[in-house]
Amino acid sequence: MSVRNPYQTYKHNAVQTASPGELTLMLYNGCLNFIKQARQAIEENNIQERNKYMQKAQDIIRELMVTLNTDYAVAKDMLRMYDYILRRLIEANINNDAAILDEVETYVSQFRDTWKEVLRLNRQKQYGGGVPHDGKF
Repeated sequence: MSVRNPYQTYKHNAVQTASPGELTLMLYNGCLNFIKQARQAIEENNIQERNKYMQKAQDIIRELMVTLNTDYAVAKDMLRMYDYILRRLIEANINNDAAILDEVETYVSQFRDTWKEVLRLNRQKQYGGGVPHDGKF
């Protein structure tokens, strides 16, 4: 009988029970994590690790690209940005360039932060009953 790692079990359950919006947030966070690990591998001159983490970040961007609903104009703009980020990740990997990772990390962080705010506002609208409270009565 094998015993699963409790952290792995938690991660598996979190993914299985997450809403589509929460899954998207997990993808952004995962991409940022892999970018940081790739940057560390660049600093350590570890080509194999750099390539592994760059490819993982690229895979996440590809997943975000294929799941976009391009019926909306904003999604078409996002698709162009994802394509740019993907090309820059490939370039960073080929050229072993941490500066490109800084640029890409900024874009992915902005997407992530915007998405977090969308989820927060959606939850507030769904469960909180309307306009955000500003502390004034």
